[in-house]
Amino acid sequence: MSSTSVPSIINIAIIGGGSIGPRHAQSVSNNPYANLIALVDPAPHGHQKALSLGTAYYPSIALLLASAHRPHAAIICTPNNTHVPLSLELISAGVHVLVEKPISVSIPSGLELIQTAVEKNVKLLVGHHRRFNPYLLAAKAEIDRGRLGSIIAVQGSWCLKKPDEYYDGIGEWRKSRENGGVVLINLIHEVDLLQYLLGPIVQVFALESKKTRNFDAEEGAAIILKFESGVIGTFVLCDAVPSPWNFEAGTGENPTIPQVEKDEGAGGFYRILGTEGSLSVPDLTLWSYNGRAVPGWTEKLNKEGLIVNRENIPFDLQVQHLIDVVKDDAPLSCSGEEALRAMVVCEAVKKSMATGQPIAIDRFVILESSRNI
Repeated sequence: MSSTSVPSIINIAIIGGGSIGPRHAQSVSNNPYANLIALVDPAPHGHQKALSLGTAYYPSIALLLASAHRPHAAIICTPNNTHVPLSLELISAGVHVLVEKPISVSIPSGLELIQTAVEKNVKLLVGHHRRFNPYLLAAKAEIDRGRLGSIIAVQGSWCLKKPDEYYDGIGEWRKSRENGGVVLINLIHEVDLLQYLLGPIVQVFALESKKTRNFDAEEGAAIILKFESGVIGTFVLCDAVPSPWNFEAGTGENPTIPQVEKDEGAGGFYRILGTEGSLSVPDLTLWSYNGRAVPGWTEKLNKEGLIVNRENIPFDLQVQHLIDVVKDDAPLSCSGEEALRAMVVCEAVKKSMATGQPIAIDRFVILESSRNI
């Protein structure tokens, strides 16, 4: 879409006024090229939430589309199992969509969404906003420069303790193993980032952690990963333990979760190990034998701290990206196909947890299905 075919200011609606919707709304309001046109939320608190955001309120997408506040684009921030039907309703009406992760709760429904967006010539973006995180961008730059040499392995963790109220009220859906649980809510972010940094994952083996809550959703797992490139990895996942080793505490991207600063000594939630050096993320410490005559374990490692621009806010950058895509047809940071590939891996993790068996991943399933669209 050319910049002459849309207004200079993009009207954006927020669908869902729960925990993440207002955060997106703030980024929309902060952007000079965007206008927060409306909030859609059928919940009793929806109208009050819209008032607090200073925008129009509608209890349904149908009423929004029939109103004077019809948007150019919408950001969907609702429970996982509603992502596809709500996105389809908007896309069928010609509204561009940024849908929160996961793109869907099943592969077939995700493919249907991607296909409909292509047929309607509507932009479909998926909210893997951490691709805009300055710590991850700095890490990717080091990998792409070849400073780590050939990547051999990766260690990762996402561990913290969610409070009981996270699962109450409007959060009841998170208790469901089908569309809640730590795999689809949190691991999917990590899978997307690991594939963004290291390429496609082609095999997983996962063992579920023991339960501490009496509802159905899983709380964690230990996972072995194999990448197409030959990189191998381990990942520990848990939402029921006090821990600084998670993306939110490490990067400070979520203002409701206190950041663990570098000088507090927690270290990285990722450790990327290469033949020429190893990198800890997000403290961005690079360890190597750079400059040593005979590199090896008898030599002292060099320790180098990398610089990161902490002023960049990923949610703000993601909204700007949405505007650039709608106005100027900019390349997508995370397409529907890429998001669905992360879903395929998470589905394999859940299958492995259930069967106790390693699961091979055919990454070409999404590619071939997309070619048939």
